[in-house]
Amino acid sequence: MLQENENLLTVLKAELAFVESGGYRTPQEAIWRPQFIFQDSPTCLNYRNLSMLQECSMCALIDLVPSEIRQQRFPCRHIPLDKNGQTLDFLYRTGTEEETYQIVASWLRGAIARLEQEGGFASAQTVAADEHAFAATSRR
Repeated sequence: MLQENENLLTVLKAELAFVESGGYRTPQEAIWRPQFIFQDSPTCLNYRNLSMLQECSMCALIDLVPSEIRQQRFPCRHIPLDKNGQTLDFLYRTGTEEETYQIVASWLRGAIARLEQEGGFASAQTVAADEHAFAATSRR
């Protein structure tokens, strides 16, 4: 479990660095289409790997996805990102790129802080539960 949490923390930090450095704004490949957060990042298991795709269930982020949605084609699009339960799937349909980047960066900072606050020992379930709790209370 500790290794999984350290891996999650590493992935979240790398993703935040990628977002903050403008990695999605200056794509190396596929500049002809919008970039998909998490999927078009070096943190994705299938980044630039079209020949032998790995299952998303192997991703460090999978525990952040609500269990009932983990079988979706792109589960990382369904991670609750704020207290309103907004997901990338929702933001891709309703938000601007800039709003999406800001919400994702804020979520990443919060998730990293929660993991680090407990010395990297908080579980992915704890981080996910915090996000799900925010989402559930905001829907009332």
